Amino acid sequence: MQYPEEELIDILKKTGVDFTASLPCEKIKGLLTMVGQEFFHVPLTREEEGVGICAGAALAGKRPAMFVQSSGVGNMINALLSLTGFYELPLAVFVSRRGIYKEKIEAQVPMGERLPGILGGAALRHTAIDSKDDLGLVKARLEEVYGKDEIHVFLLSPALWEESCAPGALLSEQCPISTAMTARPKGELFPRLTRYEIIKTIAPYIDSRVVACNLGFPSKELFSLKHQPSNFYMLGSMGMVTPIGLGLSLSTDREVIVIDGDGSLLMNPGTLATAAHSVPPALTILAVDNSAYGSTGSQPTLTGSCVDLELVARGFGIKNTVKVSTEEEIVGAIKASHGGLRFIHVLALPGNEAVPNIPLHHLEIKKQFQESLRKR
Repeated sequence: MQYPEEELIDILKKTGVDFTASLPCEKIKGLLTMVGQEFFHVPLTREEEGVGICAGAALAGKRPAMFVQSSGVGNMINALLSLTGFYELPLAVFVSRRGIYKEKIEAQVPMGERLPGILGGAALRHTAIDSKDDLGLVKARLEEVYGKDEIHVFLLSPALWEESCAPGALLSEQCPISTAMTARPKGELFPRLTRYEIIKTIAPYIDSRVVACNLGFPSKELFSLKHQPSNFYMLGSMGMVTPIGLGLSLSTDREVIVIDGDGSLLMNPGTLATAAHSVPPALTILAVDNSAYGSTGSQPTLTGSCVDLELVARGFGIKNTVKVSTEEEIVGAIKASHGGLRFIHVLALPGNEAVPNIPLHHLEIKKQFQESLRKR
């Protein structure tokens, strides 16, 4: 008997798919591992760029397929309509549909529930794949995609993979596989601490400061180590924490510290240029770089192969930058950040601490945060 991942891979092969691109999602991490093994594959930093890359591949005669999470579909709509659809290019989009089945992250619910309506409003054809029995629908739809140069979106329910232990699954809860990931050194520095250890190191120095923290494990780890009303915890909207921090810094006289990650910064790096141009009065961007998408299965990011985030920040115009890795260096950098715009590139080891979810409603997070700003 085939696992659903294996069956889907076979269908892709039989219909001639020969070019794939993806962003990670924890629910399809096993499938993504197999896609990377079986097809030519491009790891993406943002969904919209994937549409453009796949359009180029289609123009060259390839049969492209994308794999993304439902929360990222909104980033693709314009490109799908004004590029792929406008030029009548083929593209199969496989969407890990969050927010509808045993969802633990409330921020995933709004997009997950409205996704069929959004796709319908954009006149994008879509098919729900809710169980292994529905996989038979994929082959017929793919033949139309590549035979008629169409777009088709496949909404993959998490229920599809619930009992699967397909070979190649990455860090699955049902079928754990040991992976030895090591973040690459940058210059003469080597990563020494995990993100949790880094947050623990800076915790005494962010007391009463305004802190905006990246989504997923970073926010959960910060809550477990240093909860305070002046912390704004991100529960969704990947790539948005530095923009939020910039907006705060431009709107208050408080010092603002952003705890961001390499995956999120790669998704929205242009904000670094906006920050350099805006000259915020007191904004520190703490870029914790573990070369991994920690909250979705520790898939590697491009900082592990070719990107130096400090050089990126300097290239975008941020003059005050530093690269650190030891406790002493991190403490020295965070203590020195009291004014202007500063970018601290912290090299980190991959890995997540086993901490519980934040036990606060998202509106309570907002209320506490806003009250802390008013009191000061």
